[in-house]
Amino acid sequence: MAQALERQIAGIAALEEPARRALYRYVVDRGDAVSRDQAARGAGVSRALAAFHLDKLVASGLLVAEYRRLTGRSGPGAGRPAKLYRRSPEPVAVSLPPRSYALVAELFAEALERDGRDGRDVGRVARAFGRRLAREAGAPRGRRPGRGSLEAAIAALAPLGYEPAREGTGVRLRNCPFHALAVRHRALVCGANHALVQGLLAGLGVTGVAAVMDPRPGTCCVALRRAGRPVRRPS
Repeated sequence: MAQALERQIAGIAALEEPARRALYRYVVDRGDAVSRDQAARGAGVSRALAAFHLDKLVASGLLVAEYRRLTGRSGPGAGRPAKLYRRSPEPVAVSLPPRSYALVAELFAEALERDGRDGRDVGRVARAFGRRLAREAGAPRGRRPGRGSLEAAIAALAPLGYEPAREGTGVRLRNCPFHALAVRHRALVCGANHALVQGLLAGLGVTGVAAVMDPRPGTCCVALRRAGRPVRRPS
């Protein structure tokens, strides 16, 4: 327990340095693995400084590194693989004193599954909860998106941890706030998540956009698509 807490605190403390925090934010915002050169340009620092801080973020468990040839070629003459960085899938959270909300969420999810409740019951509650979140959603005065707009949905989803990002005419939710629970109770959690986003859109009065199930690795199972447009799977 003590060692785990020390690791979590070290991970959060690693972001205290401004340049390091900017590099981490850039990698997260890109949503894909980035090179040292890309990160340096994006954060406005030198390549050497970017390399130093990126490797510190890997050591802190906030980023993971991988090696890949950016040219797509292989064999002699293809060049050395580049070191790329992406956000670590492992969450870092510190609660003092310790709290275990994830544990009670796991308990509730397992109880629902064992009870054999109709998924529609959970969906109804989740949609109502989404409507409530819509009523509570707000933005700084003077920058409040127009009610019923896709921007209003993005503004409401961002504080909930979904990390919404424009993708064509729709929105990709790049992070699942319930990832750890969804891994063990996928049908229940993803179904509730879908219903929650549907309720939030309805509560905001957003029309012409639908919450659809479109799971992809490393993202939320739900995406926002223009109504009537089919979901296109990545090739």
